[in-house]
Amino acid sequence: MLFAIRRMTSEKEIEKQPSIAYSCYHARSREGEQFVPEHILSYQIAGSLLMNDGNQKYTFREGDFRFSRRNQLVKFTKMPPKDGAFKSLSIFLNQEMLRSMSMEYGYTAAQHQAGSTIVALKPDPLIKSYMDSLVPYQQVTQPGNEQLLALKLREAVLILLKTNPELNDVLFDFSEPGKIDLEAFMNKNFHFNVELKRFAYLTGRSLATFKRDFEKIFHRSPSRWLQHKRLQEAYYLIKEKGKAPSEVYLDLGFEDLSHFSFVFKKTYGVAPSKI
Repeated sequence: MLFAIRRMTSEKEIEKQPSIAYSCYHARSREGEQFVPEHILSYQIAGSLLMNDGNQKYTFREGDFRFSRRNQLVKFTKMPPKDGAFKSLSIFLNQEMLRSMSMEYGYTAAQHQAGSTIVALKPDPLIKSYMDSLVPYQQVTQPGNEQLLALKLREAVLILLKTNPELNDVLFDFSEPGKIDLEAFMNKNFHFNVELKRFAYLTGRSLATFKRDFEKIFHRSPSRWLQHKRLQEAYYLIKEKGKAPSEVYLDLGFEDLSHFSFVFKKTYGVAPSKI
């Protein structure tokens, strides 16, 4: 296997993410939620990746390239091919490196670009050659290879600017999320299972301000509201749409089926399988 294997789900893993990550799975892996803290350039080597940002669904297959914008919430499912393994290669373009390139080369963002969470990149020989060039560097993320790694990351940025110049205003936009409508944001994103500090950050608030504003709007704590909202949606999907509990619990932000069943029965007095 190449470089580092990442599930890309937990907050602790996000903090320790490598700059170059190789994913390899032999079984169907429904990964749940991910907060994307940095821009990511990815190459789908084998299998399929299903992604959902709450607004749009994306499907990437073998040979596809994609660019994921930072500060986004995404659900994803990794689907290995028949009798094979899911494989993908991802390059994390951190803010420190991009700021350095901005100062060195004079790159700046003309304006803030809202745009899509995920950008499907057209196949290009430059991007393909770059991804292929990483294969010999199996130990590139090991200690002692920092300078080589820095060069490969910069190369990725330069290739993106050459093949997709419109990404300049995305790569070199260093603004942080501004204060937005908290009620609208939470009603849209309640099904993402991330820590409250992520919700706070994405709504342009400190954690303390987020909790205070939240209780003013919803008249209950974030954790209680999130559980109630997710259970309410689960009840609707199971009763009105005929969904099975195993189909909805992950999509609604619950980590395991047994916990979902327990809190559902505690709330509604009946197991979700009996609805």
